[in-house]
Amino acid sequence: MEYLKPKGAVTHFSQTAPHIFELTTEDHTILHIHLLAEDILRFRYLPESSDFSYAIHPDFSPQPQAYPWEETEDYFHIHTEVLTCQIEKKDLHISLFDREGHLIQEDEHPLMHPKNGKGVYCTKKIHTHERFFGLGDKAVGPDLRGKRFEFWGTDAYRYQRGDDPLYRNIPFFIGMQESRAYGIFLDNTYRTHFDFGATYPNILRMGAEGGEMNYYFIYGPSLQQVTEKYTLLTGKPELPPLWALGYHQCRYSYYPESRVRDIAEGFRARQIPCDAIYLDIDYMDGFRCFTWHPERFPQPQQLIADLQKNGFKTIVIIDPGIKIDKNYRVYRQGLQNDYFCKRKNGKLFKGKVWPGACHFPDFTHPAVRAWWADLFKELVQEDQVAGIWNDMNEPAVFETDSKTFPLDVQHHYEGHPCDHRKAHNVYGMQMARATYEGFKRWSQGKRPFVISRSGYAGLQRYALVWTGDNTASWDHLRLANQQCQRLSLSGLSFAGSDVGGFIYTPEPELYVRWIQLATFHPFFRTHSIGDHLSGSGELDEGLLKMKNIQTDQEPWSFGEKSTQIIKRFIELRYQLLPYFYTTFWQHTQKGTPMLRPLLMLDEEEPYFCHHDDDFAFGDHILVCPVLDRKAKTKTLYLPEGRWYSYWDHQLVMGRQSFEVPVSLNTMPVYLRAGAVIPHYPVMQYVGEKPIEALTLKIYYSQEAVKSFLYEDEGDGYAYQQEQFSVKEFTVSGNEGSLSIKQEVRGAFRSPYQTYQLNLHGLPFQADKILCDGETLSFQRKKDLVLISLSVDFMELHITTK
Repeated sequence: MEYLKPKGAVTHFSQTAPHIFELTTEDHTILHIHLLAEDILRFRYLPESSDFSYAIHPDFSPQPQAYPWEETEDYFHIHTEVLTCQIEKKDLHISLFDREGHLIQEDEHPLMHPKNGKGVYCTKKIHTHERFFGLGDKAVGPDLRGKRFEFWGTDAYRYQRGDDPLYRNIPFFIGMQESRAYGIFLDNTYRTHFDFGATYPNILRMGAEGGEMNYYFIYGPSLQQVTEKYTLLTGKPELPPLWALGYHQCRYSYYPESRVRDIAEGFRARQIPCDAIYLDIDYMDGFRCFTWHPERFPQPQQLIADLQKNGFKTIVIIDPGIKIDKNYRVYRQGLQNDYFCKRKNGKLFKGKVWPGACHFPDFTHPAVRAWWADLFKELVQEDQVAGIWNDMNEPAVFETDSKTFPLDVQHHYEGHPCDHRKAHNVYGMQMARATYEGFKRWSQGKRPFVISRSGYAGLQRYALVWTGDNTASWDHLRLANQQCQRLSLSGLSFAGSDVGGFIYTPEPELYVRWIQLATFHPFFRTHSIGDHLSGSGELDEGLLKMKNIQTDQEPWSFGEKSTQIIKRFIELRYQLLPYFYTTFWQHTQKGTPMLRPLLMLDEEEPYFCHHDDDFAFGDHILVCPVLDRKAKTKTLYLPEGRWYSYWDHQLVMGRQSFEVPVSLNTMPVYLRAGAVIPHYPVMQYVGEKPIEALTLKIYYSQEAVKSFLYEDEGDGYAYQQEQFSVKEFTVSGNEGSLSIKQEVRGAFRSPYQTYQLNLHGLPFQADKILCDGETLSFQRKKDLVLISLSVDFMELHITTK
């Protein structure tokens, strides 16, 4: 593609507000620079009249302070406490420096237009050792350098490594060189493109096929800080209900009602924990949204109530396509109120999806979202459905080459009318938003649980995501690991994959390894296609070719040996729920990613730029999944520091390579020295029984290490009125002693009154323990020290003679 590049020197520079600067060139190119914070700068070229964004959180506001600037013969310089923005007078080139004068990022061409006149692009120089990360769910390895991508939400059924575009549209990436990280968020909802040196090795090109060149530069300097600041910009999620972090079971499809009851009984009879069962589109009457099939589910309220008594939440799927049927109330309402999308000629757009011919709501219209939210009253308030799963909302349409709406479909876009070229990438997000608002309206004070297949930057405010229609293959196991880490870096921490693969049937070993990996993903759900047709309506060729097809994908479907291993890891998930919930709370407070690539833990180690098999969950747990078939050993290289094996408590040092054996029933997991890891007793579902004592596994460290435990009621919004508890533990030791301190804030009182402390790794024999000045009794079991004490303790000292 050939580009036109604006020419001409800067003719005008002014500070139009304390944090806003305006520049104009000889050829009338206009640039607005907004300093939203010391480390967040917005660059907006040729600004249109509207400054509306679906991505930026409504509560985000710039820090209104005056930023100094200076002029030299060749440059303008704008200064913050951490950055200097340098603008070349001759050509509007931008360079950004840190406070020490290190060059972070610079333009090659600040603005370009394709000669066909459609779109806006810019190019940046890539430095020699620069690496790139992020962009949401892209199905590639960790480093984006040398690759190109686009964003145009796509129903990517049976996608494979390297396929692009996929479901989500998160045009945000992180660049890193010499342990200095920055992020760029291109806030443009048109079809967007990124080229990280694929065309020209030292040039990064980004842009869109319409709209503005409008991007945010976010300086870290650490990887974690970049993600945190991006998440603050685009919005943090609310806390989910605690049960949402349990194990979930899904299939396309569980029906009739008797089959659903059998699945529920299968979990409880085998004592495999599970908190949610999903109903795919076959629960509906002719695939009509907001209906129940009269024969398959004749008494849905009774079914849902019975499941609830047995500890199961019911999640149902809702798609955007509304069947054209004059006897269908949802269709009649949408038609009468003019809520459906129209073509440029004014005619209603009609597309074929699961129900047949459908119309589609325009979710970019506030009135349509309010109507959609009202539709959930029966499902949520009356039927007591606990969560909603939005699918097909790229939006996907069958029997068209584009697999989506025609580009001339018109959208309201919050009063800024546009066609589908601009609205496509936000359609799924706005559907999820309307669903979220509906759930919140009708759930009688319970927290929303909404899943969305598609969405734009900021989707995390309304929904969690999964990686889409994957396949039962070892490469997709690896992709699930990579994609969930990438999504977490991109602000979407609440993510998971279809465990075992949605398409085809996994061999037992693959399913076990996937369960082990997904035990440490925020969203933990098995989902499979069963024996249905493929999304195209044809019988899936891969399924036909397989012999002895085993379509069941419940945890007990792969033989007794596999079942026992799977059960043990799902039980581990439930034991670690207080740690997972605390990690999610940290995510809601600062935008801290829940899954963290090891590069985030050890940015100065180049090894981690290219190796992403292993990752951290939260502050202290390091997960090393087994991703190769019939593996007997796994070679590990851990980040800097001291780490204890979760299984045998052996201490290992970071930044050294070593090999560990890996039988099918093991997966290496390590804990940071000094960590305090809370454990619940094993339960079959969240809230099954009262917790009488909380186990704290504590790992010796000479350095002071902080750990947190967040608790509240697990649902509802009392936590917003101080009904929460944050417990901060500090562990530090020396050759002959260990100190554990606790500080507590918040009004919530835990239901248990006792801690059971398990102390690991003491380099001395514990002979005396003082708790707030009083001597405590304790037990020794080999290298383990066991202590029982009140949850109200303030300071504990363990010493040798």
